[in-house]
Amino acid sequence: MVTRVAIIGCGLIGQKRARALSDSQLLVVADTHLARAQQLAAQFPGCSASETWLSVVERDDIDVIIVATTNDSLMPVTRAALACGKHVLVEKPAARNAAELISLMQTTRQASSVVKVGFNHRFHPAFQKARAIFDSGALGPLMYIRARYGHGGRLGYEREWRADPQIAGGGELLDQGIHLIDLARWFAGDFIETSGHIDTFFWHMPVEDNGFLLLKTAQGQVAWLHASCTEWKNLFCFEIFGRNGKLQIDGLGGSYGVERLSFYRMLSQMGPPETTIWEYPGEDTSWRDEYAHFLRCIREHQQPDGTLADALAALSIIQGIYDQHTQTLLLKR
Repeated sequence: MVTRVAIIGCGLIGQKRARALSDSQLLVVADTHLARAQQLAAQFPGCSASETWLSVVERDDIDVIIVATTNDSLMPVTRAALACGKHVLVEKPAARNAAELISLMQTTRQASSVVKVGFNHRFHPAFQKARAIFDSGALGPLMYIRARYGHGGRLGYEREWRADPQIAGGGELLDQGIHLIDLARWFAGDFIETSGHIDTFFWHMPVEDNGFLLLKTAQGQVAWLHASCTEWKNLFCFEIFGRNGKLQIDGLGGSYGVERLSFYRMLSQMGPPETTIWEYPGEDTSWRDEYAHFLRCIREHQQPDGTLADALAALSIIQGIYDQHTQTLLLKR
C-alpha cells in the first residue's frame, strides 16, 4: 500500500524531504508563501499546493505529515497532525525549547501514531558504518568524543529567520549543535553533567554564532563539542575514541567535503595504528534512508531511531547552556 504524504514547509529541507520519498505519494504541500508551495507541487504529478497547513493536516486522505517549517511552527503543526491521527516526521529541533516539547509530549502520550524527529545525520552511511563497528566492540570501551560542525553563513545571514530568537528559539547551538549533541548521545548515552559557553563573535544578531559544550556521562565519558557559523570553510568532523582505537567521520558531502569514515585500530605494540578508510562520494542518501526507516517503523509498529525523547534530551542540554548564559549576563550587570 502506497503511503500518502503531505509536507508542511517548502523551503530547502521540505524540498529535500520531497525528493527522498519512497513507496509514497506526495499529495499536497503547504507553505505560507503559496508560490513556493506551487513550485514544489509542480514537480510531483497529482500534488496540489496550499498556503494553510491546518486544512492539510485535517485531510482524511493523508497518512503522513512531514513538518519542515521554521522552528516556531514545528510544535503546533505536529500537535495538530497527531490530533488528526497522522504519523509525523518533524524536523529537528522539534520545538523552540524544552518547555514547548514537554507540552507537546504531554498532549500526545495517548496517540497511536509514530512520531520521528528528523535527525538525519544518524543515517549518513559513515555514521551507520561507525555505529556497526562501535556496537561490535572493536573500538573497546568508549573514552570520549570530540566533534566540530560549522559553516560560514552568507550575506544577510543576520537578517534570516534563524537569527530571530522568537522564530528560531536560539542560535547556532540549537541549529547545528543539536546534531552534535544527538550524535554524542547516540554513542555515549545520557549526559548528567553539562557546561559550556555561547557567544556572538561576528554576526550582529541577538542569538549566538558559536556554541561550546563539555558533557559528561555517569561513567565519566566526555563529549567536547563545538558548533559554529563563523567557520568560513564548511566543516564537519566527529571523532569517537575508544581504548582500542578511534573512529573519525569527516565531511557530509557537498560543501562539507566527501563523506569519509576512518578507523584507526591500535596495535598491541602501539605506534602507528592500522588504518581503514571508507569514502561515500555522491549524493547525500541520509534523507532517503531516514524516511525509509520511518516507514518501516510505521508498518512494523516500532519506535523510530530519533524520538521526541531524544529531541527533549538534546533541547534540555541546550536550555541549560542558555540559562547559564543568561545568569552570567545578569551577574555582570
